[in-house]
Amino acid sequence: MFFALTSDQQEFGAAVRDYLAERFDLAAVRTVVEDPSSDGNPESLWRAAGEQGWTAVTVGEQHDGLGLGLVEAQVIARALGAGVAPGPWRGTVLAAEAIRLAGSEEQQAAWLPKLAAGEAVGGLTTRGSAASGLPVVEYGAIADVVVAPTEDGLPGLSLVTGASSTPVGSYDGTTRLASLTGGTAEALPGITVDLQRHLVDRATVLVAADLVGIAREALSRTVAYDRERTQFGVPVGSFQALKHAMADLHVGVTMAEHAALYAAHALDAGLDGAELAVAVAKAKCSDVALQATAAMIQFHGGIGYTWEHEAHFFYKRAKRLAGQYGDVAVSRERIASLTLAP
Repeated sequence: MFFALTSDQQEFGAAVRDYLAERFDLAAVRTVVEDPSSDGNPESLWRAAGEQGWTAVTVGEQHDGLGLGLVEAQVIARALGAGVAPGPWRGTVLAAEAIRLAGSEEQQAAWLPKLAAGEAVGGLTTRGSAASGLPVVEYGAIADVVVAPTEDGLPGLSLVTGASSTPVGSYDGTTRLASLTGGTAEALPGITVDLQRHLVDRATVLVAADLVGIAREALSRTVAYDRERTQFGVPVGSFQALKHAMADLHVGVTMAEHAALYAAHALDAGLDGAELAVAVAKAKCSDVALQATAAMIQFHGGIGYTWEHEAHFFYKRAKRLAGQYGDVAVSRERIASLTLAP
């Protein structure tokens, strides 16, 4: 069976990449990274996310969304990862997914149009609870609504609004983290154990797609640099050891791209093997992102280790995201439990 993105899906991803290349390049990313006092959500970038449908991707048309699936959402996530773009896109999309899947009609009408248009910022956390406080939420300080567990260790999700935030430091300057306390919690009435697990799987796929976007861009930039960098009068890219390393990385990144795409499709289509596909995607994308970004630093020579070079943006983002929703080891344990259990 031939399995690939359609031309429309490819064009969607290209539109996001083109916007970032033309209007929010790595120089703009550096501005965010080097200003930890900012909220980390540049106005122009967030406005584009709303105007171009990035935040509306999975929201139904009846709530002013595009009515597309996780496959299209992972296309956007991959492009944002490649651009190491800051902003609360993923949290907003996932908050909308939780409300779409488990919210009441009133909750959907109140929140989905605003989230789709980028008029409200959303967040999602699977740790802590609405009662005891939320330890770390991406862009929690600017989130209008956060989807969080109702009680520690128990099934159930709530919409938390009006919480107080405390900044939490991160080595990854392309994001902003905050812990939240207080606020008002309103339960999502349609949530079940299976649906909560499904929502976490959808979040995992978007993180995996961000990671593989990072990996592909890190590899592409490294190959381009080593085609021009010379030693002993020849490009270092002509050295056999380096060519083999780049070829191995290309194979790994390509496999990870297909793993993330298939996991998104499996969840959209409700396939029996969706849970396994998600675990495979997270393990592969985390692994290859860490490899590709480490190689980016090494194969850029002395410049790759400096603050002035952009390699550390990619490495730090990959390092942080690789641990979300299960690192490589946890994801492989999940694969084993799904395939080897009696």
